[in-house]
Amino acid sequence: MNLFSQEDILKIEQITLAELGLSKMQLIDAIGIDIADEIVAEHDSRTPIIIFAGPDDCGAYALAAGTALSAKGFSVYSFLFNIGGHRLTPECDHFRNRFINATEEKSLSEVTGMRFSMPEIDSGMIVIDGLFGSNITGPLSRGYQILVTNINESGAKVIAIDSPSGLPGNPMSGLINSKIIHADVTLTPLVPKLSFFINENIELVGEWKVIGPRPSAATIRHLRSSHYLIEGHNIQRCLRPRPFDSSKKDFGSAMIFSGSYGMMGAAVLTTKAAARSGCGKVTCHAPSCGYNIMQISVPDALFESDTNENIIENIEITRNYSAVAIGPGMGTADATIDALETFLKVASANNRPVILDADALNCIAIRPTMLDYLPLLSILTPHAGEFDRIFGAQPSSSARLAKAIEVSKTYKVIIVLKGFYSATVRPDGKVYYNSSGTPALATAGSGDVLTGLLAGLLAQGMKPELATISAVYIHGVAGKIAEQQHGSYGVCAHDVAENIGRAIKSIMKQ
Repeated sequence: MNLFSQEDILKIEQITLAELGLSKMQLIDAIGIDIADEIVAEHDSRTPIIIFAGPDDCGAYALAAGTALSAKGFSVYSFLFNIGGHRLTPECDHFRNRFINATEEKSLSEVTGMRFSMPEIDSGMIVIDGLFGSNITGPLSRGYQILVTNINESGAKVIAIDSPSGLPGNPMSGLINSKIIHADVTLTPLVPKLSFFINENIELVGEWKVIGPRPSAATIRHLRSSHYLIEGHNIQRCLRPRPFDSSKKDFGSAMIFSGSYGMMGAAVLTTKAAARSGCGKVTCHAPSCGYNIMQISVPDALFESDTNENIIENIEITRNYSAVAIGPGMGTADATIDALETFLKVASANNRPVILDADALNCIAIRPTMLDYLPLLSILTPHAGEFDRIFGAQPSSSARLAKAIEVSKTYKVIIVLKGFYSATVRPDGKVYYNSSGTPALATAGSGDVLTGLLAGLLAQGMKPELATISAVYIHGVAGKIAEQQHGSYGVCAHDVAENIGRAIKSIMKQ
């Protein structure tokens, strides 16, 4: 799914109106009916509804929904904020009058001055947030911040229209979540907003759903986008049934440099995930102390022993492996850092991309000159802390994403910013958000599983860009399958690794 900036969404609306032969009034009416239908499907008509409407399109959507809900037997009361008495758009004015005519004049309070008495709201009510939507470009004023706080603390179910009030459609740094509506559900017209996929905003948006008329495929193609939401059908095209006469040589070989004394679990998880990915042959290079652990835990893989008993101090490629992953659990000893630097210099000269995760990234943070030796299209998979240790502390996820786009272009590498909507950033500036995330993946070792899975897919001949978005999506699906088996509290990383094969199977069957 293509994702667009707020400016492009306004263009999409105009093109869609022209294609469908709709007026702006008709579009708002259709969206209002969709909002009402969503509420009717989930709630009894005895549930009281309070609407907070602004003077623009978002307020018009809310009032149109209120009219439809009233016709379905709901008790609806609206507060329309028209400070100064002259700020309503023609559309909002039209739907205000229609709401009054369809209900009763006493069902709407129009706030034109600075005084406003907050109504009593409790957990048995629904609040429809139609104040500002996604067109807002800065923080709410003090008065609206107080209103938002009261709504957030009321305990009522909050349904935001377009975007929670205070949250712009485009990602923005410096916002304070407590001064933004916390929605349980966000119903957004046409297409989702970019800001929905930023980590800090997930709790603000809640569950989101696109409503109203859909833009045509031609409209989407007409406007170029650099942001995309990856869904199952995108990954299905990357996975092919295996020929009957296949052999392990057809599916590549992966080398995993992972583990140290006390951290061999990371090596087990990474190697097991690579094996479960369908890779033809997986080898793990680890300290000699890990020999018994690896042979017992992952008998499917080969073991290559480092000369050191407790750490990795030798990172060399002695065979022509299809993919190489380095980092999980290997520590940051001086000898390990030296070995990684030597390896990267050779790999850069040979122009062989490599996957770098966990302690490989921490080694680079200690010796950042290694950034200059990253091979073209290498893949870095940092969580927020690892990213900030290398590239400097970032004040927010949106700032971190902007920095990742810059870094990816500078060093010509692929970066996976891990989170609920993990973002894969490419050197051409394109960003791919993953849609298969689950809180069950918030467990130690989950990232090690992703690294192994990624190495396995890369080894099987996928291009680095496709291998990355595919691994992130499959990882999420495996997490969801594990969650079904163990519950979101009970999932461990090895459960995710064990379900990689089932995840791939389910995606191919879609």
